[in-house]
Amino acid sequence: MDATFWALVGLVIFLALMVYVKVPGMITRSLDDRAAKIRDELEQARRLREEAQQLLADYQRKRKEAEKEAEEIVSSARHEAEMLVREAKQKTEEYVARRTALAEQKIGQAERDAVNEVRSNAVDIAVAAARKLLADKVDATVAEKLFKSSVDDVKTRLN
Repeated sequence: MDATFWALVGLVIFLALMVYVKVPGMITRSLDDRAAKIRDELEQARRLREEAQQLLADYQRKRKEAEKEAEEIVSSARHEAEMLVREAKQKTEEYVARRTALAEQKIGQAERDAVNEVRSNAVDIAVAAARKLLADKVDATVAEKLFKSSVDDVKTRLN
């Protein structure tokens, strides 16, 4: 007999023994289990990917909302700053106008006071000059007549 024949017989016995011990079923079951495990892992990976996409969408939405809110805050701050600048400018203009009016009033009062003082000094000088002229030209009797006439004149004007 030939060695090939015995190799064939050994192979057939080996295969029969494998079928008897249910090795093909175990291999099939092992492959099925492995396929199920891979399917589960793929399903889990799909779920994780969907969750990640959902989280990404949520974060992008929140980022857009935060950017919009930040823009609104900046816009509001700019508007408020503009209002404060306008208000400060208006108050400054009002302050300057009040100070200018007050200064003009003080200047006007000072002018009136100066004019009154000059008039008063002019009257004093005129009275002194008149007194001196009258004292040089008028004697006692004429002075008495002038005094009486001045007093009468003042009485008529006061009444």
